[in-house]
Amino acid sequence: MRFKADRAPLLRALAHIHGVAEKRNTIPILANVLLNYDGNTLKLTGTDMEIAVVEEIPAPGGEKGSTTVPASVLFEIVRKLPDSESIEFTQGETDTPLTLRAGHYATELNVLPIDDFPAMVAGELPHNFKIPVLALRSLIDRTKFAMSNEETRYYLNGIYLHVKDDNGTKKLRSVATDGHRLALVDAELPEGASTIPGVIIPRKTVTELRKLLDENDAEVEVALSDTRIQFKVSSVLLTSKLIDGNFPEYERVIPKDNKRCLRISKQALASAVGRVAAISQERSRPIKLTLGQNRLTLSATSPDQGIAQEELGENSVTYNSEPLEIGFQARYLTDITDQIDAEAEFSFADNASPTLIQDTQHLSALFVLMPIRV
Repeated sequence: MRFKADRAPLLRALAHIHGVAEKRNTIPILANVLLNYDGNTLKLTGTDMEIAVVEEIPAPGGEKGSTTVPASVLFEIVRKLPDSESIEFTQGETDTPLTLRAGHYATELNVLPIDDFPAMVAGELPHNFKIPVLALRSLIDRTKFAMSNEETRYYLNGIYLHVKDDNGTKKLRSVATDGHRLALVDAELPEGASTIPGVIIPRKTVTELRKLLDENDAEVEVALSDTRIQFKVSSVLLTSKLIDGNFPEYERVIPKDNKRCLRISKQALASAVGRVAAISQERSRPIKLTLGQNRLTLSATSPDQGIAQEELGENSVTYNSEPLEIGFQARYLTDITDQIDAEAEFSFADNASPTLIQDTQHLSALFVLMPIRV
């Protein structure tokens, strides 16, 4: 095998691949990238047997061949080479090291047999549609922070993507929850998506897909079945298994009749939460919100560090209901305010019931946050 590849497209492809390859797996081949060269195109593949990423880059005028080398090592080497370098790869026999040369630099990488590299077959994917990148980014960005990472409730370790009928209008909806908070966002239903099953996309797949969306501004091709989902983003094909489980009936926890309404500037709230929360580094330490007529006081107490308090007035707060004291975990508040553009609306029932939070400019998204005792 012999070919040359430009550094820029090769580095971009390896950046996608090495995030999927398993560095600490007990199966050594899963730490490798599969290189397939057909004489004109280099195809790179990485997998952990749950998710696979395949990308092709041009490399005309060489000799065909295939091999596997450590993905993270190859990524680091290419990353540290000069920008304009053309990199030459050569290998004699299939079990001999892969030689890499660029300028005055040369190295040899040990290989593993290509026959050991697992093939992740997508199978039949009967549901197909295209979705704008901006819409898919919104479905991910406004919900991914609420995904759980608890192994015991594995069915919460991802984003639930499904079709929702909203007063006769079908929407494509993503939902995530960890039991303490819930995030939901709707997007216009793409053509061809009306019959898709509800699927839970795993956390790692969400993370790797989101990286790809920063590099593309057009459309993403999506294909799925009950057990697999596939995204084609430009020249990258990402295939993933889906979480085999039942997502909970999330609509039961969304408050419908919370009467106390607080409207507040996102920037004012986020800044105040950050300053007040600085008094304690304990993740579970709550921030107390004390609400009065067009007034909000945030306070926190730490047995070791002291107390902190900040009051926000009518320049940034609108509240005309009866007084209320309620506590939230500071990090959860921050995660939600990060999704708000300008103004947040909080709807409360009391200090022990779920609170509904919405962006007043983007009502297609909503968030639910459980209070904690203060």
